[in-house]
Amino acid sequence: MAKNNDKTNVMRILDQKKINYISHNYLDTGAVSGMEVAEALGEDPDMVFKTLVTVGKSKANYVFVVPVNKELNLKKAAQSVGEKSVEMIKSKELLPLTGYIHGGCSPIGMKKQFQTVIDKSAKERERIIFSGGKIGYQVEMALKDLEKVICFQLEEVAE
Repeated sequence: MAKNNDKTNVMRILDQKKINYISHNYLDTGAVSGMEVAEALGEDPDMVFKTLVTVGKSKANYVFVVPVNKELNLKKAAQSVGEKSVEMIKSKELLPLTGYIHGGCSPIGMKKQFQTVIDKSAKERERIIFSGGKIGYQVEMALKDLEKVICFQLEEVAE
């Protein structure tokens, strides 16, 4: 658990909206990949999600949130947002576009709200864990609470 004075912008947004969440930090573990983060937290990798930012053929950006033990299926992702194709954005484009760095990207609190798709496997979970907006921090919350903060759709986009 993070200390109260150890809050990220994501946590401040959730506090401001009085939304229940649990904060986790894994700063001292050396975890880098999503699977390492799940292991460091002692959580099921199906419950820990990563945030991926893509660009479509139309040049529009999209956010996909998928379990850390799965990959984004680009074909299904494109279909879910009505694009011919989508591809991952380049790492150097992430910060200017979202305000987040690689490894600390959260679907909450981006500079602009992009169309967001969460893998439908999240529906099977009471709560999901995803980036708290800073490397070393994760937040855990129910989907019903997440939809009070961001708009998203549930689609099968992971494989």
